[in-house]
Amino acid sequence: MKALLSVSNKTGIEKFASGLIEQGYELYSTGGTFKALEDAGIAVKQVSDLTDFNEIMDGRVKTLHPAVHGGILADRDNPEHMEDLRKNNIETIDLVAVNLYPFKETVKKADVTESDAVENIDIGGPTMLRAAAKNYSHVTTVVDPLDYEEVLERLKNNALDKDFRKKLMIKVFRHTNDYDQAIVNFFAQSEKTLRYGENPHQSAKYVKTSDDKNTILNADVLHGKELSYNNLRDADSAFQLAKKFDLPAAVAVKHMNPCGVGTGDTIEEAFQNAFDADNQSIFGGIVALNKTVNEAAAEKLSKVFLEVIIAPHFSEEALNILTAKKNIRLLQVDFTEDAVQDEFVSVSGGYLVQSRDTGKLDKDSLEYVTEKKPDEEQLKALALAWEVSKHVKSNAIVLANSRQTVGIGAGQMNRVGALKIAAERAIELGENIVLASDGFFPMPDTVENAYKYGIKAIIQPGGSKRDNESIDFCNENGIAMVFTGMRHFKH
Repeated sequence: MKALLSVSNKTGIEKFASGLIEQGYELYSTGGTFKALEDAGIAVKQVSDLTDFNEIMDGRVKTLHPAVHGGILADRDNPEHMEDLRKNNIETIDLVAVNLYPFKETVKKADVTESDAVENIDIGGPTMLRAAAKNYSHVTTVVDPLDYEEVLERLKNNALDKDFRKKLMIKVFRHTNDYDQAIVNFFAQSEKTLRYGENPHQSAKYVKTSDDKNTILNADVLHGKELSYNNLRDADSAFQLAKKFDLPAAVAVKHMNPCGVGTGDTIEEAFQNAFDADNQSIFGGIVALNKTVNEAAAEKLSKVFLEVIIAPHFSEEALNILTAKKNIRLLQVDFTEDAVQDEFVSVSGGYLVQSRDTGKLDKDSLEYVTEKKPDEEQLKALALAWEVSKHVKSNAIVLANSRQTVGIGAGQMNRVGALKIAAERAIELGENIVLASDGFFPMPDTVENAYKYGIKAIIQPGGSKRDNESIDFCNENGIAMVFTGMRHFKH
């Protein structure tokens, strides 16, 4: 049996190599790993003994050879593969232990140059890892020194089975994916210092990790002064919601929360509905519109003090109207969904990563839990309110009709408080208005209060131990309530 060892992080490699020899492995290695093992008195051969070809280009080419990759990739159950090995005098390689050049550590240094970064892009290492991981049915791949001990233990007990090798394979592809992403992030980034952060005493900058035109940092700024930290965050919040609608839609955002969302047959009607939803909070806000801003929409927009307007396109007539306002920023951006699936939030000591909340309302999977069912108009309103609730800070209550939000309660410590704020801000209440809650009702008090405001249709995730109390109240009072089975917390 043969093992190929080539590690940047040499933690534990001598003990691991010695353990492999005890289990009957013949060791081959490269560069610094070979020297470390040889200096430790461990029997090891150069990879060039396998390839009969010395490394060239300062080590850039040393393992990229059929003798290496044929030995790793050969399917032992395929007679043609094994015959190819025999014809070419290539022997199988049964274990590959590789970890990669320290790219992340290198680019963290304050004085790092692009040349330094390039030289720390590993080519042979990922290639060997991916080859061995692909052939996990026959080859053991070790990328993490923390796995050395278990691999040796399993070898001793004849328990290095396919299921365990599959776990190691998954770890390999996670590792190489993370490594590639670090390279992309370093070379794609574009850093710019902003005037200040959330407040004037805070410094701030942005770092671009993508050049995709369907992102806020890559929007075309058609007019206006420099965008601030808060402008950019609010603009992205409005943009992310506006592009979720197929109908013409306008989203007004203030302090990372929608304050008014409107739809319509035209983009100017959509904006009017968004404006009417809360004509006070929109003052100094950010507006995103998902269709071309035409002259009629521009006339309406120009009458309101806005910091930023975002749209996929502005007509020439609209630009003539809006650019007359000196300080307004106009961003033209591609409204197609971007490919980025993860979002990051910093915390002390590091950051958190989660997949985006891309959950969509599936009307066919709604659970109609009350005797009264929502009619078509109410269903439209429920769908609108539910989508908006995904973009409102928790606890969130959204009141809406089929055209617009009419009241939003955001970021409250309890759901009843969120409803109270939404109702107090509402431009109208009554049985034409529906309610969406981003989380379930732990008690029936929210539906009881909704009834007092005349609300006749509710959409919520469901899943509370006391759901039946809310359902019973709705049945007693002629309220339609549907469960989505999906919550939309936004912290």
